[in-house]
Amino acid sequence: MSDHAHDLARVREATEQLLTAVAKMDNAAVAEPSRLPGWSRGHVLAHLARNADALVNVLEGRPMYASAEARDADIERDAPRPLDAQVTDVRESAARFLATGDAPADWSRTVELRNGVTDTASRVPFRRWVEVELHHVDLGIGYELEDVPAEFTEREIDFLADRFSGHPDVPATRLTDGTRAWSTGREADRPEVTVTGTPADLLGWLAGRRDGASLSADGGTLPALPPL
Repeated sequence: MSDHAHDLARVREATEQLLTAVAKMDNAAVAEPSRLPGWSRGHVLAHLARNADALVNVLEGRPMYASAEARDADIERDAPRPLDAQVTDVRESAARFLATGDAPADWSRTVELRNGVTDTASRVPFRRWVEVELHHVDLGIGYELEDVPAEFTEREIDFLADRFSGHPDVPATRLTDGTRAWSTGREADRPEVTVTGTPADLLGWLAGRRDGASLSADGGTLPALPPL
């Protein structure tokens, strides 16, 4: 079982780092495009706030979102807000999530996320950590995948490699940064492709944040990954 207390502490640290960086922006910067297609930085910040509340719902046994349409509408509603409102909302929603995480609970229980996905409660803090780290990068304000904690990078590569493991549309693939190795894709007697790169580039490719141009693929072409 994941160490939820450890991950909650990492979420707290990552959130404070993000809020410190965001507070240096101005209203014009919040309205500018993020690195996510079709989303401004305001959309990213609104999503982070609403995701924190959604994960409170998960931990308290309610549906993560009322519906996909309600989730999207809430983000669109909150995206145009000025910087001070965005910062306050991200901070207060994060505090609600952390307070829920600090409450006594059975962390071995199964919880339900979106689209019927289930996981153990102890994994929810790591999922929130993923949201904070990757969306900090998505803001495009100077925080890059090379800047995220090494522990996070390794664990998220583990998570994403496992997510694509056995996927019929992904060939059997070995991933390596020259020191560590992961396997993903269709089951096979041996990997069809070996993809090599830095941890940041491997993470960026798996997470859909980089096109993989800096990676090398031996034994074939770089696999096309399905959307997350």
